[in-house]
Amino acid sequence: MAEEPLPLAGLRVIDVGTRIGAPFCAGLLGEMGAEIIKVEDPRGGDFMRTIGPFVAGALSSDEGDIATASDDGEGEPGGYSLWWAVEGRGRKGVTLNLRRPEGQALFRRLASHADVVCENFRPGTMEAWNIGPDECDPRLVWARISVFGQDGPNARRPGLDRMGIAYGGLLNLTGYPDRPPVRPGVTTSDYLTGVFAAEAVTALLYRRDRANGGTGRGGVVDAPLYGSILRILEWTIAAQDRIGLTRQREGNRLPNSAPLDNYLTADGRYVCVVAGSDANFSRLCSAMQRPDLLDDPRWSTLAKRAAGSDEINEVVARWAGALSAEEVEQRCIEHGVPVATIYDAADILADPHMAARGDLVTVDDPIAGPHLQQAPYPRFDGRPPVTPAPAPTLGQHNQEVWGDLVGVTSEELAAFKESGTI
Repeated sequence: MAEEPLPLAGLRVIDVGTRIGAPFCAGLLGEMGAEIIKVEDPRGGDFMRTIGPFVAGALSSDEGDIATASDDGEGEPGGYSLWWAVEGRGRKGVTLNLRRPEGQALFRRLASHADVVCENFRPGTMEAWNIGPDECDPRLVWARISVFGQDGPNARRPGLDRMGIAYGGLLNLTGYPDRPPVRPGVTTSDYLTGVFAAEAVTALLYRRDRANGGTGRGGVVDAPLYGSILRILEWTIAAQDRIGLTRQREGNRLPNSAPLDNYLTADGRYVCVVAGSDANFSRLCSAMQRPDLLDDPRWSTLAKRAAGSDEINEVVARWAGALSAEEVEQRCIEHGVPVATIYDAADILADPHMAARGDLVTVDDPIAGPHLQQAPYPRFDGRPPVTPAPAPTLGQHNQEVWGDLVGVTSEELAAFKESGTI
């Protein structure tokens, strides 16, 4: 029996974004089966090509050009960005200068062959180039990612991921109460907004094509970076509005639960243990061989443990500090206590569970060479993930897209290249 195609097979998405938010949205749609066409400025391509870490490499064919890093302290000149290798994967690459009228006309022609456009320019930019939703095919679904949204007083303010987590309220909650806010370790609002936007794109596609017989019309997803952060703030807004509680940083602990922390072990690693509930606290006491803690009235309820969190967490810390991370984790697992050793990237690459599930795939990049990357996520119907195609070189698919799909002649392509349009 032939394997079923992925859910979005047959859809075509134009990725005209840069950096992370819109390209990540497009990439997720691609990992669900859509064909992705990446549009880049011919004068260097996506900014992500210039961000390290870098690896030395060379093209394995004559097709395409490499956009390399400049000597700006971010990497060696001529290096190939591994960040681009990950976030540029799974799509075809073309070049197009959208600031030129000829480029704008070509974009509109390409858009007539597509279903979705993902972009993250400052609001109003694409309209100024005459390639906004009103100038393109009405069947298109647009994922418009920005920092502050397409309208409102702040719409045209500049910004990046850091503004999203600051304005959205997450940065105020991240870190320890006696220290300055600390950003999360990855560009959270960009990636999270890309996820929300991809979800919304599929909903508008369903409305266009299927719901109530299908409207035939596309639509616009307005996805500001701060909005995805605001949406995941748990009870923060309700508590401020209803009881005047302004939530603040709490470090690795919670004010209403204990014991809970990232505990340092004898081999210098950290293990996360969550044992706030009565059932999990009882199991942890068994794992620590400390049944006496269950008889101590100071720890008889969750509220009491939370009130004495410093003391009860110190008990667990002393126990964990005398063992290796592997021993702490094993004892907790044996007694049903939620636990996880805090992994770094080397641990992830060596983990047998992730290997068994196929959570990492080998992408055969023509410049960087074969290397492991995160697999597409989530999976469908229990099937292993499909390994994405490597990130394209700059303009690699110009002939295939502009010539074969859009219908631009060889003579026109040569003229466009000469004028800097592609």
